[in-house]
Amino acid sequence: MGRKHLVAAVGLAAALTVPLAACGSSGSGGDSGSSGTPSAAATSKASAKPAATPFGAACSKIPTDPSNPGSTAAMAKVPVATAASGNPLLSTLVSLVKKEKLVDTLNGAPKLTVFAPVNDAFAKIPKSTMSKLTDQQIVSILKLHVVGERLGPGQLAGSHKTLNGASVTVSGSGDSFTVKGPGNKTPAKVVCGNVQTANATVYLVDTVLMPAMS
Repeated sequence: MGRKHLVAAVGLAAALTVPLAACGSSGSGGDSGSSGTPSAAATSKASAKPAATPFGAACSKIPTDPSNPGSTAAMAKVPVATAASGNPLLSTLVSLVKKEKLVDTLNGAPKLTVFAPVNDAFAKIPKSTMSKLTDQQIVSILKLHVVGERLGPGQLAGSHKTLNGASVTVSGSGDSFTVKGPGNKTPAKVVCGNVQTANATVYLVDTVLMPAMS
């Protein structure tokens, strides 16, 4: 009986270690204090895999054919602005990034986290409001969606300074997160997270993040 309990315990440890390691930071030593061969083996196996797959209901709307430039496989091979241009959910965002000449800024950065508003997020903003925004204001809004470091799901919760200079606050864990800008009354929900591009990790959100209103 003792032998059966030992086998069961080893199996449970291995099962729990793999998802935790996959979701954590690659530079983290969170399991270094654990003892036993199964945990070390599971951690090693997980670290050899690419980042955890995207999560969220809207991920089902992303093309799955690897030959499609909007698929997760294709996006992972190119920098973030180029990757977004192939994603059917981000056409409004891409048009604004191109209009404000931010493509090179985004594509040239070594590591970014981008909270990318989907088309429906921009549709929530009245056209009369959008038409009154100056180029400077639009650039400020767009930069509020970009953090100058690459954050995986395990690093996402907390306050993060953006290229705008202000910070956004992320709440949640696992595969459920919200993001709030200084000017948002209601936080945005991550509808598809952990999408990889060559230089960024992207989290698609259902609401545009807004700076503090003066």
